[in-house]
Amino acid sequence: MTKKIDLNIHDELIASKIYLIRGHKVMLDSDLAELYQVETKHLKQAVRRNMLRFPDDFMFELTLNEFDSLRSQIVTLENPGRGKYSKYQPFAFTEHGVLMLSSILNSSRAIEVNIQIMRIFVKFRAMLLDTSALKEEIHNIKSVLDKHNKSFEIVADYLDGLSERLDGVEQIIQQDGRKRIGY
Repeated sequence: MTKKIDLNIHDELIASKIYLIRGHKVMLDSDLAELYQVETKHLKQAVRRNMLRFPDDFMFELTLNEFDSLRSQIVTLENPGRGKYSKYQPFAFTEHGVLMLSSILNSSRAIEVNIQIMRIFVKFRAMLLDTSALKEEIHNIKSVLDKHNKSFEIVADYLDGLSERLDGVEQIIQQDGRKRIGY
């Protein structure tokens, strides 16, 4: 039996490092390196040595505009100074790319971290499915309300017609000089 490593990494920390870029939920190389407790440059070297394992739907390099946009969204990032951050744009790994990382990073920690990351991606998918069901329910309620609105319009039109007929009857009564009885 293998020894399980005590990661002490909260799910919220990992979830906060998942971004939506180009329509994909991704994690950046620097965030993954931090979780794996390796230097970002070593992670990138391992990836570059194994590029065949990382097609475009597993990993892509951010454009300068995407990186600047992401930097503006993440308040904690500072502007790069000399030697402070990598001069290269980060790699963004999709769920499959993160899974593939465990095959090239041969450490127990990388495997354990990847298991935890995969569980969080599964939770995200489940939440997305839950919202899909909620959207469908909202759509059904709107359909019912639209039908009710049409029914109310018919009733309102009918009542308007009755009101006009009553107005006509009142005018006839007033012209005849009769006293009105009742309402």
